[in-house]
Amino acid sequence: MSAPEVPGALNFRDVGGLPADGGVTRSGVLFRSGNLARLTDAGRAALRDLGIRRIIDLRDDDERRFEPSRLGGVDAEVVRLPMFAGSAASFFDDDLSLDDLYRALIDGSSHRLVEVVRAVATGHPVLVHCTVGKDRTGLSVALALAAAGVDEDAIIADYARTEHELPAARNAQVMAFLSARYPHARHLEDLATRSPAQAMVAVFDDLRVRYGGPVDFLRAYGLTEDEIADLRRVLVG
Repeated sequence: MSAPEVPGALNFRDVGGLPADGGVTRSGVLFRSGNLARLTDAGRAALRDLGIRRIIDLRDDDERRFEPSRLGGVDAEVVRLPMFAGSAASFFDDDLSLDDLYRALIDGSSHRLVEVVRAVATGHPVLVHCTVGKDRTGLSVALALAAAGVDEDAIIADYARTEHELPAARNAQVMAFLSARYPHARHLEDLATRSPAQAMVAVFDDLRVRYGGPVDFLRAYGLTEDEIADLRRVLVG
């Protein structure tokens, strides 16, 4: 798994090189990141060099207004698929744990998660992003990889990697802001900075109990066998 240099993009990386049925995930096909509000000229040039044709933005309207993507000169289709449990701010207002948040996303954005997987399969190279590239992006990419037949341990490790990609200075600044605004919240640090492997293990275990597994969950909300086969052809080689 590589991390191309895209100046100004938070938590940007290529989801290539993961072991899967029939090979490994292809490099240069699926990318993931946090917001693109601080892209520099060099960052935009890097996106052009990567040939990204589609950018899937999972943020809500308020997030996009607050931190608009700086994509001038990047010739990519932007697909807006807002995914949230209420709104991004409600994560903190409701003091959700990561387990609660992911369960709420699974239950409240089931069809949207299928839309993301479809959008990955039909327009690539593709970048999936939210604000931090941790929770909504982490869950969406994990499900896309599961549908492509990627090894579950590798999916979980890719999710957990985000925690080590977030800059310490950024974390300190965000935590100072959130702690002042939500002084009694217990889960701020997890929501803002952490992606423990156990959180994605819990998601997969829950989907096995309720649906039979992550791919069965996607099938239950409309993903077809032909779409799964297309996704595997696109992502795995």
